[in-house]
Amino acid sequence: MDRKSKFSTSQERATNPLVWCAAIICTVLTVAVIIAGVVTFIGYLVIHPRVPYVSVIDAHLDRMQLDYAGVLEIQVTILIRARNGNQKAHASFSESTYTLGLNGKVVAQLVASPFEVGKNSWVDFNYVVPSSPIPLGPEEAEDVDAGLKKDLIIFDLKGGTRVRWRIGHLGSLRFLCGLDCHLHFHPLNGTYVPSRCTSKTK
Repeated sequence: MDRKSKFSTSQERATNPLVWCAAIICTVLTVAVIIAGVVTFIGYLVIHPRVPYVSVIDAHLDRMQLDYAGVLEIQVTILIRARNGNQKAHASFSESTYTLGLNGKVVAQLVASPFEVGKNSWVDFNYVVPSSPIPLGPEEAEDVDAGLKKDLIIFDLKGGTRVRWRIGHLGSLRFLCGLDCHLHFHPLNGTYVPSRCTSKTK
């Protein structure tokens, strides 16, 4: 019984070579991940990347007319700036689409073809947005008429653009820069009430 017991203990203490191989592989992978993390962090500090964004920097309500039949006609000019604050990377913008709404009704759509923004630069898009005659229901027409009388009309601007940019040798990143803003105008003279309207990344 003693010999059998000693033999069992000896077998339990023996380590399978496959276990040693697995341990070595795990150690190598852990070290590689740590090194990659350190390199990425150092690269981030050196390059100091900034996420590109879009924002409304100016606008003007060129025309807004509501007739007795409740048909609305508008024309709005909206200046949207695509900004790339990176000093060492170009940014590509694509699928730029925005909708302009009034009281929940879409009145116009803003679309731009794919474009590039250079290092530490920006591109401005001056959208002149005319709408086709828009028939309104009685309540919608009353809301617009009330806004005209108060000299305050509020439009909703929603949409976004896809951005792709490269961080040195660390690879490329993709973001969706979305806009969801309220644009305030004084219809008597068409002036825009400046407010913060800048994209959020997703």
